[in-house]
Amino acid sequence: MFSIPGKPAVRLSPAAARQIARLMEKGGHAGLRIGLKKGGCAGMEYTMEYVDAADPNDETVEQDGARVMIAPMAQMFLFGTEIDYETSLLESGFKFRNPNVEDACGCGESIKFKDIEELTAERSNS
Repeated sequence: MFSIPGKPAVRLSPAAARQIARLMEKGGHAGLRIGLKKGGCAGMEYTMEYVDAADPNDETVEQDGARVMIAPMAQMFLFGTEIDYETSLLESGFKFRNPNVEDACGCGESIKFKDIEELTAERSNS
């Protein structure tokens, strides 16, 4: 929907691609769907869920054996995002480096996006 020909909607770091491929294989799933929902102190939160089949309106990104489907309503907000998987002594999980985020809460779980008009203008200049 909001893609640029020849450019993936999101990029996966090698660590994220390995983890997603591992999760797909372990559960026998077709991939992970990434979306957004209202919530958190900054207004929006990322969602991730296993899927067994892509929705026809999903934007599908395949990289190094990993498959990510982007829900239609999230595509504009996730375009240009790099997804990483980080492991530390206290936690491990997916991290989103999203150029469309204007603000985030202190814990990083909740985000606020730039204005729709601003995002649209940035896309038309790309």
